[in-house]
Amino acid sequence: MKQKILAFTISLGLIAMPLSVFADSVPGETIVTLGQNLTETQKKALLAEMGAPSDARMVTVTNQEEHKYLDGTIPSAQIGTRALSSAMITIGEKNTGIIVQTNNISWVSNSMYTNALITAGLKDANIVITAPFEVSGTAALTGIMKAYELSSGQVIPEEVKKVANEEMVKTAELADSVGNKKAVQLVAKVKEELAKNPNMTTDELQSLINRLAKDLGITLTDDQLNSLMALFEKMKDLNINWDQVGNQLTKAKQQISDFLSSEKGQSFIQKLKEFFSALFDAILSFFK
Repeated sequence: MKQKILAFTISLGLIAMPLSVFADSVPGETIVTLGQNLTETQKKALLAEMGAPSDARMVTVTNQEEHKYLDGTIPSAQIGTRALSSAMITIGEKNTGIIVQTNNISWVSNSMYTNALITAGLKDANIVITAPFEVSGTAALTGIMKAYELSSGQVIPEEVKKVANEEMVKTAELADSVGNKKAVQLVAKVKEELAKNPNMTTDELQSLINRLAKDLGITLTDDQLNSLMALFEKMKDLNINWDQVGNQLTKAKQQISDFLSSEKGQSFIQKLKEFFSALFDAILSFFK
């Protein structure tokens, strides 16, 4: 029982770790995106929280921009009428990967952001996402992509922005019923297979989703299957660099493997073992 609890806990810890991807953007520049409807006091507090440098470029994100990419994906009421989510993106050195940190984000996980950013084509960057109080986090992706375009000089096609936002939302919705880990894994695994065979037929795609879901112990409802089918069919029809997506996902898995084999990773696992061993012993003592 101890081993099962430990294995489960370690897997949860790993899935929450930021994933990393390849990149070739020019490093160093930092851009901060601030929601248009923040008060001056809130802006100052968020800038301090994110550790934004004084020379960082400032970009405003409007509620209209948030609706532009999220309307039709989630109810308008969930998007709201105010732009509050903010982010800071700093372009990193080549192969340092995407690192996502969040605060006051209640629905979208770090790995969901990273997965969607891979689809959007983002590369090597440190990203901080926050808000003055707890929000779902769905609107933040708009600001991140806007900042990345300005930082890297790379234009993300509008349809790619939309599908990245849709991927983030649908992964979060699926996570509500199957859990964050399994939802993120399913979406990532389907993209891995699409990277190998982006021209698969509709029947092949449906069979793939069902097979991978079964492997992960997920029982999809008809609505969930249809929703995922619609998402990946859209991805197939876009001009996405699937070789790059595949490489990024491979890099993400390698990062986790490297972490586990590193001294820091071994120390992390040992501390988890000690903590949960003590916790398990305490639970047994309580029932005795």
